[in-house]
Amino acid sequence: MIKVLLVDDHPVVREGLRGMLTAEPGLEVVGEAGGAAEAVAAVGLHEPDVVLMDLRMPGGDGVEATARVLARRPATRVVVLTTYETDADILRAVEAGAAGYLLKDATRQDLAQAVRAAARGETVLAPSVAAKLVSRMRAPVDLSPREIEVLALVARGHTNAEIGRELFISEATVKTHLLRAFGKLGVGDRTAAVTVAMERGILAPPDRR
Repeated sequence: MIKVLLVDDHPVVREGLRGMLTAEPGLEVVGEAGGAAEAVAAVGLHEPDVVLMDLRMPGGDGVEATARVLARRPATRVVVLTTYETDADILRAVEAGAAGYLLKDATRQDLAQAVRAAARGETVLAPSVAAKLVSRMRAPVDLSPREIEVLALVARGHTNAEIGRELFISEATVKTHLLRAFGKLGVGDRTAAVTVAMERGILAPPDRR
């Protein structure tokens, strides 16, 4: 039996998911959680094989909960199940270690197949999500020379204040360049921006500098 934990802040959604999954052979819903902290505790208690994780919850979002769950029990596979499919959400979830990203309009059969695939160690993505990721990898990112300069200094561990002093610009201007770079790269923080920029060949990895 594949043990599944449901994490969603709406009881009616959890009830619906439980009904869908318990009707499938080989799947057992072992527990539920309504928030990030509760999810981490439930993973320790039930030791599920797969967690279906909502993205928007009180007390910490699903991406944060995913990272905490995997830190506590790396063997567990986390599949995000949400209504949101923005580039930034998808990338944050994948970077946090999610094994999959599904949308809540998935059929019972698709959901069950995804749970089984995740339990086998496979990555599962909704077709629209997979298309977005492929599109992002192919589409060029047009960062300005200044944005690249700022990101390069971030990659070297400089703070915004230090970057401002080195480039002779204000700290507020540094933040503006970073926010624009975040938007173009589809990320939400400095670490992710540097990682994606290196993956896309915009920045050279540290060992090449």
